Amino acid sequence: MIIGVIKETKEYENRVALSPEVVKLVRKKGFEVVVESGAGEKSFFSNQEYEFAGAKIGTTTEALEADLVLKVNLATVAEIAQMKENAGYISYMYAYQYPEILEAFNKKRITTFSMDAVPRISRAQKMDALSSQANLAGYKAVLLGANYLGKIFPLLMTASGTITPARVLIFGAGVAGLQAIATAKRLGAVVECTDVRPETKEQVESLGGRYLSVEGVEGVKTEGGYAREVSAEYLEKQQQLIREKIKEADLVITTALVMGKKSPILVTEDMVRSMKAGSVIVDMAVESGGNCAISEKNATVVKHGVTLVGESNLPSLLPVNASQLYATNISTLAFHLAGESGITLDLEDEITKGVLITHRGELVHAFTKQILSQ
Repeated sequence: MIIGVIKETKEYENRVALSPEVVKLVRKKGFEVVVESGAGEKSFFSNQEYEFAGAKIGTTTEALEADLVLKVNLATVAEIAQMKENAGYISYMYAYQYPEILEAFNKKRITTFSMDAVPRISRAQKMDALSSQANLAGYKAVLLGANYLGKIFPLLMTASGTITPARVLIFGAGVAGLQAIATAKRLGAVVECTDVRPETKEQVESLGGRYLSVEGVEGVKTEGGYAREVSAEYLEKQQQLIREKIKEADLVITTALVMGKKSPILVTEDMVRSMKAGSVIVDMAVESGGNCAISEKNATVVKHGVTLVGESNLPSLLPVNASQLYATNISTLAFHLAGESGITLDLEDEITKGVLITHRGELVHAFTKQILSQ
């Protein structure tokens, strides 16, 4: 079975689907690998490194004609047109956003699997690209914030006087938020975090952050670790708490995403106006609409004296590590789905059922079908 890796063409993307180190592992498993020439250049992986690892360096067409094509971002209609009928394909897809791409896959009867649909269960942890990339994004968000902030993070006592530590406010205690807490604490900041899930309090505090609780009100229902329903009373009291805390913050990092929907607005323009001059907001949700009402995608702007950082692809700013981790994630999923003789689908398996998007010319993914039917 031949696996193809092509160059990413999406703007601001520096990652590649397989690193040379993981190519070695794929070859040991009995697969052949064709890597498009230059596919790893933005991740600082040369053609020579891929060849040394056992890959063949080929053209775009040769890589797309593989039995299983691997990418980071969703294939284009033009790329799909060059793929073999009944081939396999794996990447981030966010399929509910791109019905025209699904149609192109179905016309070629290509079986597709989405990295953003890997179920969060223990035996799929090594395939969880959302978590591996969010971890890097949380780290990079803090460094970007520190770069734009006109002060240092740690307490510093000198003969010239004492510098008080910076105050960092983080929205969301998921993978990205927890890594942001850990990174900001290592740099010496005072860190506070708010999350609608009360069970994250222990995780926040274990990293040295202070969990901001909404006292005296219930109304948060969770399912599988995710917030599913939040009462109006809770949201109102949370907003009151945030309005007070954001005035004190030097750096604000927002991480809130909702699968299949636009990101919620957590920071209003009035809140930005209330912040100290020179403070910074890093909006990690800007790709899906943003958590700050006035942040701008792929731009860093100053509004009301506050610097708003809107990098849409933070993991891509760390392409070496991001590609290494993603390569492990996607290759582990590929090994789960395919052997030397081809793809074998066990539709009773929770992982396979969770990631399978199109098969035999039809959309089969339940969540995607539900979103597209609305």
